[in-house]
Amino acid sequence: MRACVVTGFDAPLTVGDVPIPRPADGQILVRVEASGLCHTDIHAARGDWPVKPALPFIPGHEGVGIVERLGRGVTDVVVGDRVAMPWLGYACGTCEYCVSGRETLCLSQRNTGYSIDGGHAEYAVAYASHVVKVPDGVSPFDAAPLTCAGVTTYKAIKVAQVRPTERVAVFGIGGLGHLAQQYAQIFGGDAIAVDVTEDKLALALKLGAAHTVNAARTDPVAAIQDLGGADVAVVLAADPKVLEQAHASLRRGGRLVLVSLPKDNTMRLPVFETVLGGLTVIGSIVGTRADLAEVFALHAAGRTTVQYEIRDLDEINDAVDDVLAGRVTARIVFQV
Repeated sequence: MRACVVTGFDAPLTVGDVPIPRPADGQILVRVEASGLCHTDIHAARGDWPVKPALPFIPGHEGVGIVERLGRGVTDVVVGDRVAMPWLGYACGTCEYCVSGRETLCLSQRNTGYSIDGGHAEYAVAYASHVVKVPDGVSPFDAAPLTCAGVTTYKAIKVAQVRPTERVAVFGIGGLGHLAQQYAQIFGGDAIAVDVTEDKLALALKLGAAHTVNAARTDPVAAIQDLGGADVAVVLAADPKVLEQAHASLRRGGRLVLVSLPKDNTMRLPVFETVLGGLTVIGSIVGTRADLAEVFALHAAGRTTVQYEIRDLDEINDAVDDVLAGRVTARIVFQV
């Protein structure tokens, strides 16, 4: 099969032929139709994070495709089902986190495209218990970005407990941000879109943003405080300066939701303002299988729009360059 393989953290990704994997007990073989490019794929390919993937590996945790083969003992899905293979590729199911609906905190978890070969390939093996069925009528090219960008931002809005009429500032309008904005609006919030490119801010307005702020031209803290401050700020850009601006944009009692992962793993947190302002800082990891099912249901009901451009898997290195240079308005999805 054709697959994208990371052979070294300082080398370009390679696309070539590798053996088709075989599903073990409890696993399935999926013929991949679409696979979204997430910034985490780039971090994985470059070994940016403290725990690095074992080389070589196939990245991609937004894979969507058709089940072609079942391993022994599989009863969750059948051949012909369209399924999504999310970041949470496996969790133990028995620890205190799994049994309390917090499976994304499981210490035994395995992650698609990181510790399990992912979806940037013609075929992928996944644990049947941890794929999520894609509803009829939802395109695989829509479903792919929803599998990570969608469920991650949906979870961020849920943990922020957004209430109707609250101002929700989304820092970074792109593959994740354009979805975070829509979920904030579904929960009844008024979205403030913050970015440094006009194309992305124009997209935010098209999707219903109440306000936009071009942070390349205007101080976003001042602009948001002029509106009365944000009740919630969701940070999707990985620059520590942006995290600090988001914190400073909050009104008293506001909630800062951290989603992005800066390479240097730090931000300045002003304790005086946090304490006296009654601010809350929340770390939000990807959503659960139940969250992803809700994301798919919302999309099937016509409540969300996914912006993406389709490319061939052979173009992956150019796609990575375009993402890093900010030349992509929303999401890139590979047609596999």
